[in-house]
Amino acid sequence: MALLDNLIDTVLAKVAGDQSSLISKFLKDNGGVSGLAETFQNGGAGEIFASWVGTGDNKAIAAEKINSILGSAQVQQIAQKLGVDPNQASDLIANLLPQVIDKLTPDAKVEPNPEAKLPVA
Repeated sequence: MALLDNLIDTVLAKVAGDQSSLISKFLKDNGGVSGLAETFQNGGAGEIFASWVGTGDNKAIAAEKINSILGSAQVQQIAQKLGVDPNQASDLIANLLPQVIDKLTPDAKVEPNPEAKLPVA
């Protein structure tokens, strides 16, 4: 698991820069890529998430949709850690998450996360 964590950290550092540790924690807290895939599917944005995993263009997602899918409490926690307001945190997530998921799924597959409590679709 350490090798996978190192790979994820390297990808996040390239994509997210200063926010890489926060994004890494966010991924782990949400069941990894597979957990987020299910969260987005349940939130009505499964097709958008699938575009980030796939090999084509990444579909954009509105900050308001991020807030609706993740919940205002989680967005508020991220905002507090970043020292920004929740709207800015939603914007940051909407801009970074498609790139992060795209880079973490180079084979266009969501790998199951053995630590995740959510089933893989």
